[in-house]
Amino acid sequence: MSLERALDLVDAAPRRGYPNPTVGAVVVRDGEVVGEGVTEPRGGRHGEVVALDAAGDRVRGSTLFLTMEPCTHHGRTPPCVDRILAAGVGRVVAGSLDPNPKAGGGAERLRLAGLDVEVVDSARARRQNEAWRTWISTGRPFVTYKVAVSLDGRVTIPGSRWVSGDASRQLVHELRGRSDAVAVGMGTVRADDPRLTARGVDADRQPRRLAFGAGPLPDGSELELRSGALEEELAALGAAGVQSLLLEGGPTLASAFLNADLVDKVLVFIAPVVAGVGLAFVSDLEQPVWLRGLSSRVVGGDVLLEGYIHEP
Repeated sequence: MSLERALDLVDAAPRRGYPNPTVGAVVVRDGEVVGEGVTEPRGGRHGEVVALDAAGDRVRGSTLFLTMEPCTHHGRTPPCVDRILAAGVGRVVAGSLDPNPKAGGGAERLRLAGLDVEVVDSARARRQNEAWRTWISTGRPFVTYKVAVSLDGRVTIPGSRWVSGDASRQLVHELRGRSDAVAVGMGTVRADDPRLTARGVDADRQPRRLAFGAGPLPDGSELELRSGALEEELAALGAAGVQSLLLEGGPTLASAFLNADLVDKVLVFIAPVVAGVGLAFVSDLEQPVWLRGLSSRVVGGDVLLEGYIHEP
C-alpha cells in the first residue's frame, strides 16, 4: 500500500523537517510509483512537492499518498494545495489532518476544487509528528515520562546503581538526543546531580536541561531551574519553541505532572528483577491514569512498555 510507503519514508528520516512536521509522499499512476519524497530540512520543499517534482510529467491523473494533508498557507514555501491542483493530481489519500489552525484544511480545499480526497486518520501517521502536533495545537511541549522499574515497580535496586540494562540506557540517550528538553525534579538533582546530556549517540544538538522545583540548584549545576506552576512553565517553554519534553524525574515530579494531566506518553523500562524494597515510580495519584495504544518490545534484557495518555 502506497500510504505505508509514505509512512516508511518518514520513519527513515525522523525529524528531518524539524521544527516543522516531516511528511512523506508517494505518487502512483497506473499502479506504478512514479515519484516519492519526504520533507526537506527547514526552508526546503515539503514532502508532497518533492514527490511531485520527482514524478514530472507523469503526475496528471495520478493518486498522491500523503502522511498528512497538504498545507494551505504561504510560509517559507507556497501552499502545497496550490501545487497539487496545478499538477493535475486526480486523487489524494492523506494519513492525518493538519492541526495547525494557520495551515490546516487542505483536504477540504482539494475537495472543493473537485478532487477525490480520502483521510485515513492513521495513528502511525499522527505519532510520527506527535511532538509537533501537540505543540502546534496546545502551545505546550509534548511530555513523555520515562522510568525504569523492577518487576515489582521499584525505581531502585539494593546494591545496584542502575535498574535497567545497557541497551535501555543507550536508548534513553537516543531519546534525549531527539528531545528539545529533558527534565528532573529537585529530589533527583539533590540525590544524583544528573547531567541529562545525550552521550554516546549521534545527536545534532543537546537538549535544554531542566530542573522543576523550588531550588536552589547545587553549586556548579548546569541545569535550568523552573520554579513556577507546571502549566505556566510548559506554556513558557512552548512559546520558546520547545516541542518535546522528556521527563526523567522521580515519583514526586511524575505524580505532579500526572495529577496535572500534563503527561502525554509513558515509557516504562521493566528490568527482570524483584527489588523487594524501595520507592514506587509514582506516589499518590488523585485518580487512576489509563493508557491507550499500549505496545511492548524487548530492549536488551528489559521490556519496554509504551502507551499514550493523550493521543497526538
